[in-house]
Amino acid sequence: MADRETFEVEALGHVVGGRTEPTDDFWGGTRAIIRLDDSLFTPDATKGLEDFSHLEIVFRFHLTDPTDLNLGARRPRDNPDWPEVGIFGHRNMRRLNWLGVSRCRLLKVDGLDLHVEDLDAVDGTPVLEVKPWFSEMGPRGEHRQAEWTTVMLRDYFAPADQG
Repeated sequence: MADRETFEVEALGHVVGGRTEPTDDFWGGTRAIIRLDDSLFTPDATKGLEDFSHLEIVFRFHLTDPTDLNLGARRPRDNPDWPEVGIFGHRNMRRLNWLGVSRCRLLKVDGLDLHVEDLDAVDGTPVLEVKPWFSEMGPRGEHRQAEWTTVMLRDYFAPADQG
């Protein structure tokens, strides 16, 4: 068996505001601030970021119960109507490294405060990486996904006031 590699990462900042609890749906219109750590960065770190409409954010699922780790197969949202899929066949928080990736709209850059919308991370979430979204880095060619994902995510980015 190969040696397992581990490494440390450092939070670049935290989510401020927005939702206080993770839920499965109705993230649409949720506004928050990604506040970058001013002991690490100066406002020069965000120079030019305002030219982008969207960001890709890597964060840590810090509220997840570590005993709820599931590295095998399970039914998404425990729905018996959906097929069992392995950990790499869905995007939930029950993952070995507890990492989430979100693409959100950048509304405004104010020094080290990045005002965003539709970020599906909650107040206090450690932010591990911030990258501007480049269209050229998106999917190339045709894409496909399992039908159950479309059903499951129907209300994921629906406006929060409909929840």
